[in-house]
Amino acid sequence: MKLYNTLTKSVVPFVTHTEGRVEMYTCGPTVYHYAHIGNLRTYMMEDVLERYLAFEGNTVNRVMNITDVGHLTSDADTGEDKMLKGAKREHKTVMEIAAFYRDAFFEDCRKLNIKKPDTVVPATACIDDFIRTIEALLDKGFAYIAGGNIYFDTSKVKEYYTLTSHAAEDLKVGVRDDVSEDGNKRNKSDFVLWFTKSKFDDQELKWDSPWGVGYPGWHIECSCISMANQGEYLDLHCGGVDNIFPHHTNEIAQSEAYLGHAWCTHWFHVHHLNDESGKMSKSKGEFLTVSLLESKGYDPLAYRYFCLESHYRKPLTFSYEGLDNAVKAYDKLVNRIASIVPEGEVDAAIVEKYRGEMLKTVGNDLNTAMGITLLYNILKEKVSGNTKRAVIAMIDSVLALSLLDKADAKRAEAEAAARAKAEAEAALHANDPEAEAIEALIRERAEAKKAKNFARADEIRSELLARGIVLTDTAQGTTWARQ
Repeated sequence: MKLYNTLTKSVVPFVTHTEGRVEMYTCGPTVYHYAHIGNLRTYMMEDVLERYLAFEGNTVNRVMNITDVGHLTSDADTGEDKMLKGAKREHKTVMEIAAFYRDAFFEDCRKLNIKKPDTVVPATACIDDFIRTIEALLDKGFAYIAGGNIYFDTSKVKEYYTLTSHAAEDLKVGVRDDVSEDGNKRNKSDFVLWFTKSKFDDQELKWDSPWGVGYPGWHIECSCISMANQGEYLDLHCGGVDNIFPHHTNEIAQSEAYLGHAWCTHWFHVHHLNDESGKMSKSKGEFLTVSLLESKGYDPLAYRYFCLESHYRKPLTFSYEGLDNAVKAYDKLVNRIASIVPEGEVDAAIVEKYRGEMLKTVGNDLNTAMGITLLYNILKEKVSGNTKRAVIAMIDSVLALSLLDKADAKRAEAEAAARAKAEAEAALHANDPEAEAIEALIRERAEAKKAKNFARADEIRSELLARGIVLTDTAQGTTWARQ
């Protein structure tokens, strides 16, 4: 696979430390509110990436954190703890908020066919790991104590801006936030590893530490959770573009300072989903969630289709008009697949041909739109229905649009409706004195069509029509009714 690497600013072959095994880490949600559909675009594309890597034949060990403490409203280590903010909003405890929105997040993922990672770890379960790592960073001279907090000293890192390539004088703290001065910091870019002096009196979650009662900063958790579950070498780290700086930048700094060697070789970032007024967020306009889309009658998988039509490295603008177009395209695709008659042998050569096309196109920087194109290509092929279904299943093992399940359900629904209609018509015709003769002519017409004697078939239709009998041909057979 070739994949854009934020570290090298180029599309490069994706290579792992251990052949055939991928250690993949994805930044999880801060569970203080529902995830909006912009957040979920990132998780969706990470899911496609994981599925593609498995399609290539890799074993993927995917780890995700759940942030339930330490993430402040500003990435500059200022403002209120997001979890505390959520607890105040709903008059609940932080842990109640965390449990509710964690479950809501994974329910949204289920609706969007986003697989749950192999390992999911809440930050609050790893406090001892955070403390041990911070102690080591202090011992190695990469951290310092000031004003009651523990800070990481970014001046001790040779290439702190390796992900962004901007200069220290161009420093900005996060995509969302302006720089906020902290008089305790030796350098503007230093960041908090551990708060031992709370910025707010009612901080709910605190732990004992060698430096006093406190709680971890946000950035330390991902490094520690990955190292604890994936070892010293990480193949692939994923997240949204707004994580690049400072979060992922800080992860690299603290992880490599702790380990003494390079940590993660490949960084994968998904661009923003915007609404028509700009970047989507939880704080403005209509709060776009999966549940809101469902309340408006949208299938969540139509939203997945909407996202897969676009490339993950391009900003995507959401509108209901755009989603409506995606619904039409998705439904059309499902309907065409539902019309496939599942018969005949599977042509292994055709399946292998499409596997090669997947590797060449979707494997070129996760080009999901080409995966959709391949679905339409197989539908046009003059091959058996079972060959088409085998290719669709293979492609959809990566795209995860539930195409065969949706098509089979639609086909079963149509067949059930046809049977019900036939049974109703049979009951209606039961007392018709001409029913037996009409049915005989319909059978004769079917035989004529089978023998390609279309003139006789048309003659029978015309004869019955002259007698006031209308024929309707369906996939399940021919029905009739009196005018």
